[in-house]
Amino acid sequence: QVQLVESGGGLVQPGGSLRLSCTASGSFATINTMGWYRQAPGKQRELVASIRRNGAINSADSVKGRFTISRRDNAKNTVYLQMNSLKPEDTAVYYCNAELGVTIYTSRAYWGQGTQVTVSS
Repeated sequence: QVQLVESGGGLVQPGGSLRLSCTASGSFATINTMGWYRQAPGKQRELVASIRRNGAINSADSVKGRFTISRRDNAKNTVYLQMNSLKPEDTAVYYCNAELGVTIYTSRAYWGQGTQVTVSS
């Protein structure tokens, strides 16, 4: 049983910062990619940032220069999303996503339960 456990959401004023964390646990062979998506009310879920096993990072243009994705140094099953200079339009439910190698031949995508981020004065 694989679980993605998220933490770190909350209410913050515009210009403030938050850090989200996500830890993958359970039975899997490899972590191919871990990252964060978000979904605002009435909008589609969108990629915020992801990090591949080789360390390559992909991020949305709207967050570049403000958000940083990273991995815990001694445990690559944990990723962080440092969010700075938050704007009201960053308000959304943020979901952790992981593509995990479940066997040597197959991989599967998993989702966390989501954590609310609200940016408001």
